[in-house]
Amino acid sequence: MASAVQLPFDQPVPLRPAPLLRELQAAGTVHRVRTAVGDDAWLVTGYEQVRGLLDDARLGRSHPDPGNAARTGESALFGGPLGAFETEHADHSRMRALLQPHFSPKRMRALRPRVEQLTAALLDELVAHGPPADLHEALTLPLPIAVICELLGVPYEDRTQFRAWTQAAADIRERARSLQGLAELFGYCQQLVARKRREPGDDVISRLCATDGVSGDEAAGLAMSLLFAGHETTVVAIGLGSVRLLTDPVEWRQLGSDPSRIGAVVEEVLRIQGNGGGGIPRYARTDLEIDGVTVRAGDLVLLDTGAANHDEGTFPDPDRFDPTRGAAGHLTFGHGARYCIGAPLARIELQAVFSQIGPRFPAMRLAVDVDRLRFNTDVLTGGLIELPVTW
Repeated sequence: MASAVQLPFDQPVPLRPAPLLRELQAAGTVHRVRTAVGDDAWLVTGYEQVRGLLDDARLGRSHPDPGNAARTGESALFGGPLGAFETEHADHSRMRALLQPHFSPKRMRALRPRVEQLTAALLDELVAHGPPADLHEALTLPLPIAVICELLGVPYEDRTQFRAWTQAAADIRERARSLQGLAELFGYCQQLVARKRREPGDDVISRLCATDGVSGDEAAGLAMSLLFAGHETTVVAIGLGSVRLLTDPVEWRQLGSDPSRIGAVVEEVLRIQGNGGGGIPRYARTDLEIDGVTVRAGDLVLLDTGAANHDEGTFPDPDRFDPTRGAAGHLTFGHGARYCIGAPLARIELQAVFSQIGPRFPAMRLAVDVDRLRFNTDVLTGGLIELPVTW
């Protein structure tokens, strides 16, 4: 067996894949790695392999011996096993059955005009502010937070508080901070649930509270998951997508000239944003073979969707931003039984942003060189710390 390589990979050029990851991909699709906390794992980088394993019941998020399971990092949320090994599949099916109706196509269509309205209002404020500005603080952060607050029935004035807790919960370096953030966030959601039981509204948390058989703690847990996942990843996608487009003046100008391209632009933004080198953690529930490599029950398997989205066998010249390539088959939202429930909402937000910002700010450009952009490397979702722009 080849010696394990150490995660995370060195990435000397922002927005470009790590050279070592490219070397690994050229050599095969399954690789022995050592996680950031020193545990052994398998990194899967091939598109077909990752796609198939995302929907493979032989892998799961739980582990029969969670205290001794390999970990990706110190995050309490994503660094190690989650859930009960014996009931994981049933628990997951129940969770999706409870949440799916709130993200139905009909509900998402009804929400689109409000997302567009919120986007326009934030861009109005950006116009009033004038250049230069931090697009992260002006748009990429407040829009997903405002949308998820309205959808869930969370007071927008609490955003600074719960944002701090979600950032703490996602900490990949300090377990105590992650656990504390998760506890604070859950406690906050318990209070929200209690309030919604007394004073229900037209929102997801109120409807969960009114569902037969859903306890207060279960509703709070679901609300916590939605509050975290419902804004963190979209903040990152809008920010990185904006950088990709702002560094390509032709693409930026075309945002305003041809609205019919927005859907394809968003899919390419979603495909290209993750450069790989990490992955979605899964644990083998049984012995299995992945592209000729034997994986043992209990092993940690990292499904690297970012690397898969840059598999040149599926996406030729994968590091080039090209909305005409037809990137809808990307794996950013997963695949199969665990496909992201919130994917339609994320697409609506990205489409609202990129259909409006180009026409309103045709001369917008980065106010610093790309290599001076700062990224948050301490949290699970990563993303930009700030996005200085001018116009």
